[in-house]
Amino acid sequence: MREVALDDRPREKLLRHGAAALGDNELVALVLGSGCRDTGALTLANRLLTARGGLHGLARSTGDDLARVAGIGRAKAAQLLAAVELGRRTLTRAPQARMPLHTPSQAAAYLMPSFGARAVEHFGVVLLDGKHRVLRTTLLAVGTLNTTVIEPRDVFREAALGGATAIVVFHNHPSGDPHPSPDDVELTRRLVAAGILMGIDVVDHVILGDVRYCSLKETGYL
Repeated sequence: MREVALDDRPREKLLRHGAAALGDNELVALVLGSGCRDTGALTLANRLLTARGGLHGLARSTGDDLARVAGIGRAKAAQLLAAVELGRRTLTRAPQARMPLHTPSQAAAYLMPSFGARAVEHFGVVLLDGKHRVLRTTLLAVGTLNTTVIEPRDVFREAALGGATAIVVFHNHPSGDPHPSPDDVELTRRLVAAGILMGIDVVDHVILGDVRYCSLKETGYL
């Protein structure tokens, strides 16, 4: 796309203004990624849309249909079919309901399969929305043996970036015994204090063993 001014190139335009600011041909050019000999990606996208009758025709095209357009080939045809299919799936599949974590046992059941019975310590945070439903789970640190270094700023940076209104922090004990250490209790108190300042509720700190868990909320430390 050397003939197009840098600020008007589809990739730069998308990053500055969002995908909605791009025309059909510019979006197709980004999916193609590159043109072919003596033909830029934007020109190739225009050729393709003309040959297939616009986006609606593109969505009904087969790989053979696309590969017959000069400059496309089977590799670019596969990229286009994949992009069309992704768009179709967003329209036909309902989003999965967010899992609620209202109790310590729900939090433990959610976390144990992934983080229980680990050989080294893993520390992470579950980001929750206003109804205490899971937004996402992020692993923040992996230690060696029984040592993990974590600071409240690491936890709340992730929570703020993720738009969480509440969090459940968690880590595992490689020993298999989920009983909290004095350091666990102290970290929990620091997190609660930081959460009050940040306006993000620390719902619980769950410690995972091999098959058991300890909730610092249930034990009265939180």
